Amino acid sequence: MTSPAERARRGRAARKTVTRSAHGRWTAAADRPDPLAVLERQGADRVAELLPIRYGRMAVSPFTFLRGAAAVMAADLAAVPNTGLNVQLCGDAHLLNFGVFASPERALLFDLNDFDETLPGPFEWDVKRLAASVAVAARDNGHGDEQAWRAARAAARAYRLAVRQLAELGELAVWYERIDADQVLDLIREPRNRRRAEANLGRARRRTSLQALGKLTERRDGRRRILQDPPLLEAVSSTELRAVGKIFSEYRSTLPEERRLLLDRFRFVDTARKVVGVGSVGTRCFIILLTGRDEHDPLFLQVKEAGRSVLADHLPAGGHEHQGHRVVAGQRLMQAAGDIFLGWMTGPNGRHFYGRQLRDMKGSAAVETMTPAALRQYARLCGTALARAHARSGDRIAIAGYLGDTDTFDRAIADFALHYADRTVADHAALTAAVAAGSLAATSGI
Repeated sequence: MTSPAERARRGRAARKTVTRSAHGRWTAAADRPDPLAVLERQGADRVAELLPIRYGRMAVSPFTFLRGAAAVMAADLAAVPNTGLNVQLCGDAHLLNFGVFASPERALLFDLNDFDETLPGPFEWDVKRLAASVAVAARDNGHGDEQAWRAARAAARAYRLAVRQLAELGELAVWYERIDADQVLDLIREPRNRRRAEANLGRARRRTSLQALGKLTERRDGRRRILQDPPLLEAVSSTELRAVGKIFSEYRSTLPEERRLLLDRFRFVDTARKVVGVGSVGTRCFIILLTGRDEHDPLFLQVKEAGRSVLADHLPAGGHEHQGHRVVAGQRLMQAAGDIFLGWMTGPNGRHFYGRQLRDMKGSAAVETMTPAALRQYARLCGTALARAHARSGDRIAIAGYLGDTDTFDRAIADFALHYADRTVADHAALTAAVAAGSLAATSGI
């Protein structure tokens, strides 16, 4: 068995492959793929009539563009040398893919919450996507470049310090690490920001299936039915309805035995097609309403299509041929606690899906209203959570050895973040120009 000292030396040796300061010297490759072509290729297998919604949402700002352009950034990251220090990557670790949710014990945790692109790969790819999103969000909020740089550095520094702390812990201690919502509140000193965070947590605690019952359903013909709000939420065809019913048994089989028993205590009521997110718009996604003891005991599930990870063109296969299984396995590996109804299934035409609860005290931060100080604090929190997630799958001791105890890595990542923010502004401008010229259809405001 390799000793901790040898693992740390391996990490330091990786600096010969990619120096820490080299991360900050980023320019777009001369043969960089056209970002709009990348997006259009990604949309080729999606629901065509929904794609204008995706482009409309991405066109709102550079930050929303970055959210939807994980495939574009994956190609950019793959074009430069990497450390070879691999972890289970989130693959899309931008600011709004962190948030709070309930653990099975009903504790409110802060963690990564989106794993559609998860795949094993070099740890710095997630750190760079997080830092870039921090810098782009700061600029969108009207903060200057100095503030954007400081916020991105805060994320990288928090990641480095957390990895080094985790490197000193035993394996079980690392596995049991988690960030409770109460810990988040303890970090917030400014009274206004603390009140805002407390309000956000309060809203998250109310975001349950019972709350969704009142918001997403109505009584029609004496029966509870999901509301219609086309094109964002609409009734499924008879073919889709049969398909959802058919794949449900396979989904059930991927749950642990005790969860199958729990699921069996609910009965199917209704289903609808739902548009979700920014980058995910156009993927096939359904919500399912079930009831338990009576109609006031609801369970909402979300069944979402899982395509190939945007990282798959640039990294070795992760060992899961079923893309829904890939997403579920990545989530179970990275999150401190997972959804009790997390499972996967195969749908019509061999399409892969995964399922989870639609709402289980889930909540995210209002990044667009954050002051520079609040954004730095939130960036630190995300960096810490990302380090904890990586430590569960990668060699945290080697990564800690690579990062070191100086701020060289932090500053380089902040430099990268500003360079990539510039690139994102240019890519966003290309998208809006294509929309204005009519060469790309976009629907705004939904």
